[in-house]
Parts: sequence; C-alpha cells; structure tokens
Amino acid sequence: MKNKQKVVLPTVLCALGALLASQPAITKENMMNSAETASQQSTANEQVKSSIVTMVNAIDSKKWDSALTQFANEVFVDYSSLTGLQGSKTKAADLLLGWKKLLAKVDTLHQLSNFAISIEGDSADSFSHVYASHQAEGIDYWDAYGRYHHKLKKIDGRWKIVSMTLHMHGQKGNLNFLNEVTKMNQSTSQQSSENTIRKIQFESEGDRVVGNLYLPKHYDPANKYPAVIVSGSWTTVKEQMSGLYGKKLAEKGFITLAYDPRNFGESGGKTRFYENPSQKVEDIVNAVTYLQSLPEVDGNKIGALGICAGAMYTLMAAAEDKRIKSVVTAASWLHDAKAVKLFYGGEEGVQAKINAAKVAKKKYVETGEVEYIPSISTTDESAAMYGPYDYYLNPKRGAVPQWSADKFAVMTWEDWLTLDPMPVAKNLETPTLMIHSDGAVLPQYTKQFFENIAADDKSLHWIETELESPYHQFSFYDQEPEVMESIEQAQLWFSKSL
Repeated sequence: MKNKQKVVLPTVLCALGALLASQPAITKENMMNSAETASQQSTANEQVKSSIVTMVNAIDSKKWDSALTQFANEVFVDYSSLTGLQGSKTKAADLLLGWKKLLAKVDTLHQLSNFAISIEGDSADSFSHVYASHQAEGIDYWDAYGRYHHKLKKIDGRWKIVSMTLHMHGQKGNLNFLNEVTKMNQSTSQQSSENTIRKIQFESEGDRVVGNLYLPKHYDPANKYPAVIVSGSWTTVKEQMSGLYGKKLAEKGFITLAYDPRNFGESGGKTRFYENPSQKVEDIVNAVTYLQSLPEVDGNKIGALGICAGAMYTLMAAAEDKRIKSVVTAASWLHDAKAVKLFYGGEEGVQAKINAAKVAKKKYVETGEVEYIPSISTTDESAAMYGPYDYYLNPKRGAVPQWSADKFAVMTWEDWLTLDPMPVAKNLETPTLMIHSDGAVLPQYTKQFFENIAADDKSLHWIETELESPYHQFSFYDQEPEVMESIEQAQLWFSKSL
C-alpha cells in the first residue's frame, strides 16, 4: 500500500501541472480588457436604469412628453396582477394619454429600488421593487407595492422600454381609489362640457385685463389645445364681435380668448375710453403670455384673429411677437395719413382733431380730467362715428349695455390719426390669412398690405357683396353669412398653421 501511494501523488501533481499549463497566462493586457468590459457593463446597466427612473419621475411630475421618449413606439403592458385584465401590446402614445387622463388630478410618487439588470446584446431585462403612493383631493390615499419587470431594447443608440409587467405584492389605504378617480374625472369632463366659458383676468403693463376664455365642446382638462386671441373693432368690448368670433371658433375645437382691452369694459386703465393703439398691441402680447401659462393650452400653438381695427393691432403684434404662430384678419381696418383724410374731414378736419387731442392730453396731465365726445351719433357731428351705423345703434346688435356709446376720449385722435401700420407688412413673417370684400372698409389697403407681407405662407380670401364700401364692414361684425364664412376660413387656416 505504501508503494502505491508514492506512485499516485506524483501522478496527481503532474496532472494538475498540465491543467494549469493549459490555462492562458494572466497578463496586464487581459486584466485591462476585463476591467474595460466590466466598466462597459456597468455603464449599460446605469443607462437602462436611467431610462426606467426617468420615465417614472416624468409621470410623477406629469411631464408626459418626457415620459413618452423613454418608450418604444409600441409597448407590452401587463397589469393583470392589479386589474385582472390580460396584458396586451399598445401604442406608447395611447398608453401615456390614458395615464394622463386618469392621473390628471392625482399626485403620485413612485419609488424604485433593488434593481437587478441583465443585458444581452441590444436587449435588457430589469427587475426592481416599486412602492407607489397616490393621493387625490377628496379621496383617501392608496399605496401599492410589488415588483416591476421591464424589458428594453437599444433603438438608435438609446435604451427604450418595450415591455412592463407589474407583479403586485400588496396594497394599503383605499382599495377603490382608481374607480373613485375615474368617476371624479368623468364628472369633471361633464362639467367642463357644460361650462364652456370661463371668466379670467391677466396683467398687462400693471393693469388688470378681464376676459372670457371660451372652451371647446367636450373640453378635457387633461388635453392641450391650440388657442386663439380674438380682438374686435376700436372702442369695443368682449360682449361684441370679439366674443362672438371667440365663441364660434371655440366650437371648432380651439380655446379662444376675448377680453376687454385696457381702458374699456371691466378691465383697468386710468384713462377710460382712450383708444391707445400702443396699449392695444401690448394687450395682445400680454394675452399670449397669459395663454402660455395655462396647462390646457399648447404654448407653441397660439394664433390671433382680429376684426376691423383689431386686425390692425393683431398684425402689428404678430410682426413683433414671434410666439404668435398664425394670424387671421376679418374686414381689416388699415390706414395711413392719406386714408384718414377720407373719413375725418380732409387735411383740415384731421389736423383739427389732432390739435384737440393735444389740448385734451394737456388738460389730463394738469387736472386728471378726461375730455369726452360721443362714440356714435346720428346728430352730433363731433362724435367719433357720425352716421347711421346700425351695428352701434341697435341694442339687438352691438349697442350692448357693456359698451359706451357716449364716451370716446378726445385724446385718442392724435394716436389714431397718426398711426400708420402699413410698413409693418414687410416685417410680418407669420402665416397670415386676410378676409375682406369690396364693400368693407378701404379694400385697396388690405390688398396692398397683403402684397407686402414678408411671409410666403399667406392667403387672401375675398367675399362677394353688393353692398358699397364701407357698409359691408358691419356685416362682418355679427351677420351670420359673413361671420360663418370667416369662421370656416379661419378654422381651416388655423388647423393647418397651428
């Protein structure tokens, strides 16, 4: 036996030596390659983890567009352990829209931990623990916890989620939370459909501006809508043509804003009934800022529509403010030094009004008193509008209680009569549609302005009429054929340019 043991031991040692000799030598190069591979693996793991964490953080902060970027175009979703419904494949955009609507009034917090990630080529599997908290006003809290299984693929160099499965382990709080939230959202949506006008206010150069926000039919606060600012004729308020156009355009699917400019209606302004073109333009610009602050408005899809003098102010604002992405004008009032003489008594009449305005401004500075003349009259030749203009005289049309027929600030004349918007056209790069007729005011000026617009994307829509200029102008304010044709053209224009 002793002799046999002596023979076996050297044999074993020889075999072990041969095995070791067959292994590759551990060199510095091999060690560096192993370290590099481990580093690459760690980086890939972090990228996978980052994609998942970015997605849940975006959902908690309701940054839905950001969350969508972490998904492939289609994703398999399995929440059967929570809902009892079989998992299925869906478009990522539809998935996010569903979450957006469901969680519109829910505060969520997802905490992920204990990640276990494996990667093979361009595919990755990630397991993680999840604890999700949910709160909504008037509803008891609900917490859910379990384990997530995410599958990801590398698409165009980025890890995208292609599958997500929840393995529910337990719940706490209100187990009927999701059903109660769904009922709450349905109730809110129904109320929103019924209440299509919202009274609002915003600040314009330190003064309060009051307006009406018109909401589309079946308005859903979880969605984002294109919005349009509507401006009416000089001296007018939101209860006149701007409100009418705002209401009609909202019926076409837009959020619209009609407001009382400063110095008029419910809005602020110390110099009441003072038609100040610079302020009117500033109000439009500040209305854009207000609309961009609303969560239901797509801040990159804001247009502006102007009627009569509101068209002039809208064109001036759009040439200045590139946030206005599209413009429509109806029966635009556009003038220059030559044109105003046609309406206001020639050279002598225009100069007399400018001089009166300067005196009125001096009086206001010295005493704080604003001097007035009537806005409309068929007997007083000093009125701002002297003549049988039915829209402003008829209570069934524009002579509404909110509008002042007897007060027009004399100081207006200097600002109004020296205003020349015509050069603005060469600076207007915004897509623009102009709607007019031969019977509306100064048709040649609208054509001239249109020709000089810098934007290539522009269109001129001419409405037929037998009425002489300027009497067809007032039909654009409230008569159904002109209003509805203008609205239909505006809808088509805004739909393609916003």
